[in-house]
Amino acid sequence: MEKSNKILDRSFEFAISIIVLYKELNSNSEFILSKQLLRSGTSIGANVHEAAAASSKRDFLNKMTIASKEARETEYWIKLLQQSKITNIEFVYYLSEIKELNKILTSIVKTTKESLTHNSTIKTQN
Repeated sequence: MEKSNKILDRSFEFAISIIVLYKELNSNSEFILSKQLLRSGTSIGANVHEAAAASSKRDFLNKMTIASKEARETEYWIKLLQQSKITNIEFVYYLSEIKELNKILTSIVKTTKESLTHNSTIKTQN
């Protein structure tokens, strides 16, 4: 049985919810911001998925850093859609989930950077 990966699963589920939101925004004739949201919101999971198959720790860090940046951009688009009041869609779930994804990704990036720095320091000392 394959071990579950929290960030892989969560970013995939979030991408699905962004696709549903995109369709809802389009049905409300919002095409420009929704396209930006679709791109960045689904890119998070794509980069996390790529990171899972990384060829090195540095490659993993690079992909997770991109996923983190995409998550921050996604949060921006959600806030913009919410505060512009272009639509009556409720964004509470999306804001809550993207904030959690941001926390998880930030932690992964920070821990991986520290690990790389620590390993580099050990190699230099030997």
